[in-house]
Amino acid sequence: MTVTSGSAAGRAQLAAIEESGWGQPFRLLQPHNAAFWVYLLGVGTGGLTMLRYFSRGGGFYGPALAAGVLLFGVYLVPWLVLLCRHNRYTSQPPGLLATAFVWGGVAATFWVSLPANSFLLEVWSKLGGTSFAYRWAAGLTAPINEEWSKALGLVLLIGLAPRLVRSAYDGFIIGAFIGLGFEVFEDVLYAFNSATSTYGVGQVGAALKIFLLRGATGVVSHALFSAIFCTGVMWVLGRVRGERRVARGVLAMLTAMVFHFAWDDVTGLSGGVPAVADVLPFVLAAVELPVLFLVLRQAAARERSWTRDLLGPEVESGLVSPALLDAVSGLRRDRRAYARQLHSRRAARHAVEAVHDLAHALAGSGATDTPAVVHARAELRRVTARNGGSSVMAS
Repeated sequence: MTVTSGSAAGRAQLAAIEESGWGQPFRLLQPHNAAFWVYLLGVGTGGLTMLRYFSRGGGFYGPALAAGVLLFGVYLVPWLVLLCRHNRYTSQPPGLLATAFVWGGVAATFWVSLPANSFLLEVWSKLGGTSFAYRWAAGLTAPINEEWSKALGLVLLIGLAPRLVRSAYDGFIIGAFIGLGFEVFEDVLYAFNSATSTYGVGQVGAALKIFLLRGATGVVSHALFSAIFCTGVMWVLGRVRGERRVARGVLAMLTAMVFHFAWDDVTGLSGGVPAVADVLPFVLAAVELPVLFLVLRQAAARERSWTRDLLGPEVESGLVSPALLDAVSGLRRDRRAYARQLHSRRAARHAVEAVHDLAHALAGSGATDTPAVVHARAELRRVTARNGGSSVMAS
């Protein structure tokens, strides 16, 4: 039995559920919501543009397209596993994340970025000449068109699910899914273009080359850029009490754009020296990844607080130990420390998963003892008993 809502812990629990929107359902079909129609316009128009683009050649380039879809479909799987693992704390519904992915892959890529990039690349070529455009045009174009087109998806999701998209961490996760969609669809586009550039000679081999090149650099590509950029957008908007940080948000957005610029303009930044161009991507990755983890840690602070408040009554009742609460709501080092206390990473993982399930059930029920909550508590007790009671006794 949970602590009553009249207690301090109970009140904090209800406030966390209300403020975070955790447990709220997501519904895309909203005919009376303007955001739905803009989303439909973007995905519909982008989808038609994509079909027209890939139908060039009357199917002659089908092998390259099929190879690209297959290879990057496989590439997508570990990304989804990674991002779903990071979709912890007050996690977003799968339907919302799928909606974000589709926006990034179809609307942001084919509705906005493809025509906008073509236009702006021509502008830079006319203003600076062919040599300037070769070195700098890509980096002066993509960060503007692509980051804002992806962020538009986040804004639309705020309009579609204002109770769900609340914190900077929401922006991080949603931005990563939008960026992942953009990245995968763009990579398939590159695989297709590689075949058209050789007039269909060696299509599968060309697609495989693109896969190896883009796959190797994908860790520090659009998913990273958009996660940082959309986190910045949420900090600027400040949709949660006390989380508005305009300067931090603008800095995050500019940082993502600078990273995007540097990644696209390796040729210009290297001064045309091949050896420098070969090393520079590794230097950029060494800078970008620590920044990503810093943004992630800063963005997760409010979500971790909500998780602690949501589970507070369960700690007071003795069902969840303080050490287990730290593992569920804390950082990686907290989860490692809890695993050391149990002398078993597997047991610790099962306990953390059981508490996550309980937290989801509590959020979905509004902290009332529904059958789902009762079942989640029973499952946690079962896991605890299997671990010899360690999840309760560890402190």
